[in-house]
Amino acid sequence: MPSGGDAPTSRGGSSADAAPETPSPMPIEPEGFGERAGRAAFRPARAAARAWRGPIEQAVDEILSAPEIARVVDRALAGSLPEEIARSLVRHRVLERIAAELAASGELERLVTAALGSPKTLELTDNVLASDETQRVLRHVASSPELRDAITRQTTGLAEEVVGGVRASAVRLDDRAEQIVRRPPRSERPIYGGVATRAIALATDAAVTIVLFMSVVGIAALVASLVGGLRPAWLAGALLASGWMLVVGTYFVLFWSTTGQTPGMRLLRLRVRGLAGETPSIGRSLVRLVGLVLAIGPMFAGFVPVLFTERRRGLPDFLAGTVVLYDDPRA
Repeated sequence: MPSGGDAPTSRGGSSADAAPETPSPMPIEPEGFGERAGRAAFRPARAAARAWRGPIEQAVDEILSAPEIARVVDRALAGSLPEEIARSLVRHRVLERIAAELAASGELERLVTAALGSPKTLELTDNVLASDETQRVLRHVASSPELRDAITRQTTGLAEEVVGGVRASAVRLDDRAEQIVRRPPRSERPIYGGVATRAIALATDAAVTIVLFMSVVGIAALVASLVGGLRPAWLAGALLASGWMLVVGTYFVLFWSTTGQTPGMRLLRLRVRGLAGETPSIGRSLVRLVGLVLAIGPMFAGFVPVLFTERRRGLPDFLAGTVVLYDDPRA
């Protein structure tokens, strides 16, 4: 039997050497009676639903297919119900919300891409374009006066813009050329046509007269070929020279004496006037034509006075007593 002093020591050592206790797992509560009772109560309802699903669906189909239901729907659609639904859709912006949702989700783009890339869509497009109705519509549109008028207006507008740009550049060149040789510069914008606008107008008129002369020569050559040709050669040369003088003289004299401007001058908005502002007569136009030929002869020296005189007059103007004015001085 151990002594009284050894007993505490033995108990203390036992408590120090003992292993730590592990926590015991939480006890699993048994399923309650209420839950088991609830599931047991719903089992007959589920079984009844499975058993009655077919008859219920058949009964609903019979009700919806009944003539009375069709008459009710027909009366509703014949009344104000569709308009009310449409107004409600617009008022609440249902369609906009649907479209925004489809666009935000990317579904709309996918649907459109799939529809456009569908073989059925391509086949339908080809059939529509190849149909007689489409061809008839295209021919009607292409031959309509409205389309021709629109094309004419567009072409005229483009040509007017090009000519307007050339005209403005020529007017600026008139002033710059004069400023190079004339001191001091003018205090006001001149109303008389300068050397640049005259040169462009004269070049345009020369091109027009060449076209007219070639047309006359072509007709004359055709007639000569029918009668066996012109003999001798000097006669053909004389006729060509005479024809050229006749075409050029008629061209300039006719336009100067009637409208005061040739087609080239009209493009540049220039006009020939007498010193008193009148349109030149036929005699004055003939004198001006002679002066034009003399001015062109010595390297266009007859137009040099345009750069130095106050009213920008050249040799043709001095001989005929005329001036060349801007048709619209404000331009």
